[in-house]
Amino acid sequence: MLDAVVVGAGPNGLTAAVELARRGLSVEVYEAADAIGGGARTEELTLPGFRHDPCSAVHPLGIGSPAFARMPLARHGLEWLHPELPMAHPFPDGTAAVLARRVGETAASLGPRDAGAYRRLLAPFHGKWDALARDFLRTQWDGPPRDPAGYARFGLVAGLPAALLARRFHGPMARGLLAGLAAHGIGPLSGLGTGGMALFFALAAHERGWPVPRGGSQAIADALGSYLREQGGTIHTGFEVKRLDDLPPARAYVFDTSPTALARIAGLGNAYRGFRYGPAVFKVDYALSGPVPWTAPEARRAGTVHVGPTYGEIDAALDAAVAGRDPSVPFLITAQPTVADPGRAPAGRHTFWAYGHVPNGWEGDATDLIERQIERFAPGFRDLVLARAVAGPPRLAARNANYVGGDIAIGSVAGLRLLIRPKLARVPYATAHPAVFLCSSATPPGPGVHGMSGHHAARAVWRRLCGG
Repeated sequence: MLDAVVVGAGPNGLTAAVELARRGLSVEVYEAADAIGGGARTEELTLPGFRHDPCSAVHPLGIGSPAFARMPLARHGLEWLHPELPMAHPFPDGTAAVLARRVGETAASLGPRDAGAYRRLLAPFHGKWDALARDFLRTQWDGPPRDPAGYARFGLVAGLPAALLARRFHGPMARGLLAGLAAHGIGPLSGLGTGGMALFFALAAHERGWPVPRGGSQAIADALGSYLREQGGTIHTGFEVKRLDDLPPARAYVFDTSPTALARIAGLGNAYRGFRYGPAVFKVDYALSGPVPWTAPEARRAGTVHVGPTYGEIDAALDAAVAGRDPSVPFLITAQPTVADPGRAPAGRHTFWAYGHVPNGWEGDATDLIERQIERFAPGFRDLVLARAVAGPPRLAARNANYVGGDIAIGSVAGLRLLIRPKLARVPYATAHPAVFLCSSATPPGPGVHGMSGHHAARAVWRRLCGG
């Protein structure tokens, strides 16, 4: 009998497997796809020689992950590459706010009225990433924080809605930058904790950067897989699990899946009937003949570009997706990995992706809307397109079964749902079945390629099996 079987080889499943294997447990991983990675994959989606990330491409929480920091992933091939600017937020007149590695550079880009306010907002937390990441990338009621004073001070700000935090600023650049950062959570800006999400992403840029892995996001999964094998773990791909009986006998089964898939496979019935999925995204991957012709020079140097631009436009786009309305003027999160990693495309060519927010399960085509929005800030963009790979919610869900209805966050983050995932429980990784556990992004601390859900789930498994 194995000690643990992990279902799903995404970053959280692989992290859980590694954490258990290096404690001396026998572990096997079963993945339905032909390759490991889940939301951290790299494929030639458009043309030969163009390496695209079907989902995550830029990883501020990956390089800042306490779980990954404890693993020798560099020895297993993971190399982080940093663009000159982590993120740019352009405006149609050719100006841009920037999220730079230095707080001062970011503050200066926001204009004289808001530079001081930004510095004051970040000052109490700058230089404290390690403590903040340990204390907030976890289940918030799982023991006392490592830094109680810092935890309390950050929590007072982090619990605010982005709508309220934005009132600290006067100009459109600062307010737009804040809204764009909060929008990574794919929820209304009036929601509790969205201000904290924006602040956390800003701190990540200043402390660790927003890098890409050399060669693509697959490098994260491959490094985790290599380290797991070094620890004695085994990985099986191309194996779809439909019920527990499909798996070998084990003392624990750990699922890097959606909660509803776990309930179906493990025979838990309506255990997660109250779980709500959030809005979806519509994503387009591009093979380009040259770099994106942004009118704002800063955007040409950034790995990530937010295309909004104003707080009002971003808020309206998010509200439409949450309310189930068709997109009209989308807010776009775009990534241009070849700015930092030119080897992902043939010489002189580039890869680029963009996604906008749409209702869960939306079946329309937002390609033209997305490209018209990009053209507002990069005239002539369409002339550079060699090929595109379009993925609306149904395609995203078919590509990755965890993205139910195209929800890449694996569950709504509106209100308190970022904290209470997948339902209110002292140990959210445990289930009604004593041998079955959940480790996907549907559990705290939520979405992102950081492995922390897998890390904490593995601790719950270890305590159950070994009393540690």
